[in-house]
Amino acid sequence: MSINLERPSRALAIGAHPDDVEFGCGGTLAKWAQEGTEIFHLICTDGSKGTWREDQDPAELVVTRRAEQRAAAKKLGGTGEVVFLGWPDGELESGLRQRAQVASWIRRLRPGVVFAHDPWKRYRLHPDHRNAGFLATDAIVAARDPLFFPEINVTPHRPDQLLLWEADEPDHTEDVTGSFETKIAALLEHTSQFHTTMHIGNNDDQSTKDEHIAFRERIAVKLSTAGTKEGFTYGEEFKLIDRL
Repeated sequence: MSINLERPSRALAIGAHPDDVEFGCGGTLAKWAQEGTEIFHLICTDGSKGTWREDQDPAELVVTRRAEQRAAAKKLGGTGEVVFLGWPDGELESGLRQRAQVASWIRRLRPGVVFAHDPWKRYRLHPDHRNAGFLATDAIVAARDPLFFPEINVTPHRPDQLLLWEADEPDHTEDVTGSFETKIAALLEHTSQFHTTMHIGNNDDQSTKDEHIAFRERIAVKLSTAGTKEGFTYGEEFKLIDRL
């Protein structure tokens, strides 16, 4: 098990939906941003189905979720670009068109470290998460090798490391003790997801307060479980792939 990579000058997090990055690696991004890393988000889908409300206008939800994602990235300390590929929520494919898009952004942004969903997680239900993970891994190969997608016409780039969150067999932990509260604050920028993802309702003030506390505690327990294995108060776990 390894801990605490050398801080990169640039890091790119590739998520299927708005809020996935904050859940997966928000603490690590915030820690590195505090130390000077330029952090970038690349969000593959438009988030248009991220609601249980049948009367929700999908176009309005797209606008809302983009604004929430930009606010969350800023809360983490992000000053780099937030990229939205805009593929329909629930319909993301890991095809050549999508791979070329992601490879193009890796070449343009030139991150030292890339974060992504682990596409090999067993029994993963959501196809967007699985396909976003494969897009990240496949695009890293395409971005580094000059004969892939020559039409991109951007100098190839090889990141140093890939960190996959939600891994069944994590082998790397980042100490996020000092950035835990920032991770929570960034997650809470995704207000449209309170009901569906965070189980924070629109009840009376006391109930809502209790649900905020319960959400924070769920994240704390998960990060504490990961961190204490390595002597940290809070940690984020990943599968580390290097020698890319």
